[in-house]
Amino acid sequence: MPSAKLIKREAVEHSAAKRRKLSSAADRRVSVLSNMDSPTPAARSVAPPVEIELTQKENILRQLLLDVAEYIDASALPGSTKHHLALPEELAKQKLVLRFVGGWVRDKLLGVPSDDIDVAINNMTGYDFGLRMKEYLGVPGNPAKYGLQGMGGLHKVEANPEKSKHLETVPVRIFGFDVDLVNLRTEEYSEDSRNPQMQFGTPEEDALRRDATVNAMFYNLTTSSIEDFTGRGYKDMQAKIIRTPLEPYQTFKDDPLRVLRLIRFASRLGYTIDPAAEESMKNPEIQAALKAKISRERIGKELEKMLKGPDPCTALGVIDRLGLYETIFSDPTKNNDKLKPNVGYFRHSYSMVQEITARNNATQQILIRDAEDRYLAWQVAALVPWVDAPQQPPSRPGGKLPPPIAADVAMEGIKSTHKICTIVTAAVRLREEISGLVHELAEQNRRPNKPVEGEDVRARDVLGMAVRRWGSSWRTLVVFTICTEVADEPDAKDSILADYSAFLTRLKELDLLDAYNLKPVLDGKALAKALAMKPGPWMKDALDVVMAWQLRNPDSASAEEAIEAVKIGQKHGELTSSLITHFLRLTIRPLFAKTSHPAVTAQGRKVTTTVLPKRFRGLEESEEVTKPWKGKDDYALALLRWIVLSLDERSVEQNWPLLIPPLLTIVDDTDAVTKAKGCELITSLFKVTPPSLLARTGLGEVFEDAVMPCLGYLPTLTPEADCIVLLSAAYPTLLALAHSKHPTTAPATTPNTALAAASRPRAKLLDALIRKGILPAYTHCSSNPRIVAVLLHNLAPILSALGVDAVKHLKHVVPTLSAVLGHPLGSAHLPTLLAAVRALQAVVLNCWPRMGAWRGEVLKG
Repeated sequence: MPSAKLIKREAVEHSAAKRRKLSSAADRRVSVLSNMDSPTPAARSVAPPVEIELTQKENILRQLLLDVAEYIDASALPGSTKHHLALPEELAKQKLVLRFVGGWVRDKLLGVPSDDIDVAINNMTGYDFGLRMKEYLGVPGNPAKYGLQGMGGLHKVEANPEKSKHLETVPVRIFGFDVDLVNLRTEEYSEDSRNPQMQFGTPEEDALRRDATVNAMFYNLTTSSIEDFTGRGYKDMQAKIIRTPLEPYQTFKDDPLRVLRLIRFASRLGYTIDPAAEESMKNPEIQAALKAKISRERIGKELEKMLKGPDPCTALGVIDRLGLYETIFSDPTKNNDKLKPNVGYFRHSYSMVQEITARNNATQQILIRDAEDRYLAWQVAALVPWVDAPQQPPSRPGGKLPPPIAADVAMEGIKSTHKICTIVTAAVRLREEISGLVHELAEQNRRPNKPVEGEDVRARDVLGMAVRRWGSSWRTLVVFTICTEVADEPDAKDSILADYSAFLTRLKELDLLDAYNLKPVLDGKALAKALAMKPGPWMKDALDVVMAWQLRNPDSASAEEAIEAVKIGQKHGELTSSLITHFLRLTIRPLFAKTSHPAVTAQGRKVTTTVLPKRFRGLEESEEVTKPWKGKDDYALALLRWIVLSLDERSVEQNWPLLIPPLLTIVDDTDAVTKAKGCELITSLFKVTPPSLLARTGLGEVFEDAVMPCLGYLPTLTPEADCIVLLSAAYPTLLALAHSKHPTTAPATTPNTALAAASRPRAKLLDALIRKGILPAYTHCSSNPRIVAVLLHNLAPILSALGVDAVKHLKHVVPTLSAVLGHPLGSAHLPTLLAAVRALQAVVLNCWPRMGAWRGEVLKG
């Protein structure tokens, strides 16, 4: 009956909030009898016709607890430590009675060992009993009776209704058991609150407030007998039924977590849930209460126990059948009615995992190695209905993508660990890649003679690098992908499984199941040293290229071999070729994307149509944005240098479209030193470029137009030091272009007239170097000996390249050289005199048929 205090409160509040209290055994018996077909009154314990046989350790624990109870009953208690809750007078007069309660009793009757024991105390809180037990074991000689050295500290776990933890408990670790000390209690719920008030209760009340009858049996330590105060615990156990002791609707309304607990016990024990309880579980009010009242941590814990239990499929099947999916698997932080899971996928998904885990075949053996793999498979399978939820946009333009909805549900809905949320994110984002690779491999297996376009998905490096990208959880990702495909096409299940079986078999054949653990033969520092470069962000992807090479050569790949393969000047090999292509495609090209050269097509050919110039942006974008290869990513020039110096004729042709745009962009830069670096790279490129390639692409004129303006970078507009660097690089580039574009070698059968005609364009370019470069620059800078030295140093090879055709320049070259050599202060800068002497030597050697007329001028110099 309601208390006077409660009646007074209801009167004051004008019955605004209705309250219910089942505090007496009589009230509870009425509810029990209305829900059960047994006439047995709940106030009287029904002793099952079986006995529990305790183990030696359990007997010792029982004796210790009984001795402590006798010690407490026989001794005077300190004033305030007997109890903290209001203790009814009739209970205060009773002696201590201790009982093992709940799951331990059930497991003992089932013959299942249990180290988790709840001890219920009739008239004392668990904390107070624990203090007195510690006091008892503090008496000299007492611990030795039980083989103990003493007792550790007590830790009181406070009640926390916010997390559905309604009861204060005191855990104690003793004799290898996890013992929870707690008082018998009854619960008082109000309609407008989810938090019960706890009071001391009778054994009947304590039994009736529990979640299931099979969990409501007690073992009385004094009488060594089983007590079944619900009257149905043992019978339901025999019938393998999970039933609530009281009317199920109100039981679940009071504590909705019991919905999940009953599902968990049913799947763990292999029992059937009482139909009346299932009807209440399907009730929208109960599902709303479960969603609103119970913390997501508690829901996640119950789900974890289900999925780690012996029969997760049954648990998920009940959730599916009762329409609980959206109640459990939802993100409470997002109240968006437009985001709905495809619940139709759920049954196919968990059924697929059940089939995978139950089969004893290659697929099961590879994908489900241990309990952890099994748990993760069930976890991701439960989230498959969210796989097609739209990807949410970044919070700001260009920002990082938020996790997929499935990962949010795992994180916020069931409070999964960070590891699981990361796996779910990867599973959603990689499923298309995984599916594509698997089915492409299956197609190659079906048509082995069909030419392979692009990567060969049967190759060891392709499959191995895929496993490394997917990481150590790749097995779980594959399970998720299988589930999504089967859920989407249930009728194609057999062919889908056949494709994945072939994929897994191929991985096993190639010894790639643990490819994610394969140790690289080179680390970043070793690779940077081998390439003669500074370490930087380029190393991560480059190391993947080295790893792919290592996967292709599992028997011979070593650190020494890899280092020798990538050193500049070494014989061109497979690893070098792979690194060149990788750097050009994935490192260099993105850095030069905003500064493409207007005279070159994407295929590395000369533009033959009129192209409108790009809009001048002025100061709209900084150079850091438009030219990242010059800023913090200046490693691009060092990478290009390694690439160019590692090329051969074959790799030049293969990578021509990727090489030309960045090189021309560098030469077109406004900075003289940067232009010089571009010229040096182009010079090295021409050394291995087949003349036919320049002719086919028509880029000879493009290179000439790009480099010729460099000859005009002179003081005072350009600093002297920068001039010297640029001119020293530009002249050799143009000379190399002349040799590559117009080679002098020809078959012996070529007629002299044809040979002469072929050499005319070459001579024209070399003439331009003298007439438009050397002579005007000398006239402008004749008073600057350092620049003059550079000009004359480059004049000698140009004259040698012209040969006898150089006679046309004698009237300008000889007086120039004579003036330099005869200058009264010439000895002040000896490099200039030395360059002039070598240039004059080239004149004599190549123009000797006409030198008679210039003898005096030469001698004058």
